[in-house]
Amino acid sequence: MTDKVQIIVLAGGKGSRMNTDVPKVLVPLKGKPLIKHLLDALAKSGLFPVPIIVVGQKRELVIRELGPTYRYAIQTEQLGTGHAVYSARELIENQAEHVIVLYGDHPCVSAETVKNLAEAHIQSDGILTIATANVLNFEGWRAGFYDFGRIVRNEFGQIVKIAEKKDATEIEKQITEVNPAYFCFKASWLWQYLPAIQNQNAQGEYYLTDLISLAQNQGHTINSVSIRPHEALGVNTAEQLAMLEQGLVF
Repeated sequence: MTDKVQIIVLAGGKGSRMNTDVPKVLVPLKGKPLIKHLLDALAKSGLFPVPIIVVGQKRELVIRELGPTYRYAIQTEQLGTGHAVYSARELIENQAEHVIVLYGDHPCVSAETVKNLAEAHIQSDGILTIATANVLNFEGWRAGFYDFGRIVRNEFGQIVKIAEKKDATEIEKQITEVNPAYFCFKASWLWQYLPAIQNQNAQGEYYLTDLISLAQNQGHTINSVSIRPHEALGVNTAEQLAMLEQGLVF
């Protein structure tokens, strides 16, 4: 599997809500930058080549911190997750059969989860596999999950859509299976259709999650693997960082 899967880690966020002068992925958690927690898990898995890290503003700080071990793709403008992944295309196209996308500000992802995602995707022979998390409720440390997209399934357990919170019905908002946006794509499909997504939204950004509806419209089955809820946590606020620092989430 090592020669079939390439991982892209998105690390270009500014971290404006964190009130920090350094890129968000360099904010420390338990003595080391957020992104190092993820990169250490990927190294522990032992199954993947060195990940490609997409860097943006203040990228020199990220590159200096992580060093020459990794390959870096430059996102010259912050135009969304879809644009960030596309920034890595030249480094990766035709070099891997499958592409996993993860996030440098999500420090709780385990080596086991990434291996499971890759293995399930390859075995399915599909074009897209996503990780989902089932939460008990949206209270306490789980409150942030209320803003996640909901996984809507039919009576056969098949994913029929991702209902983003802003578009979800009141019934859909009660769904407790959520989408952390950890994806594994068939590379040929990803690079063919990533340029097709649009930025017709309030932020004017290109969202990687739009590829889910595109795949569904094409009639593809969306495969999934279940992960532990805390592995879906990202750090967007000082409060979320404090919860992880204090071990309040698991």
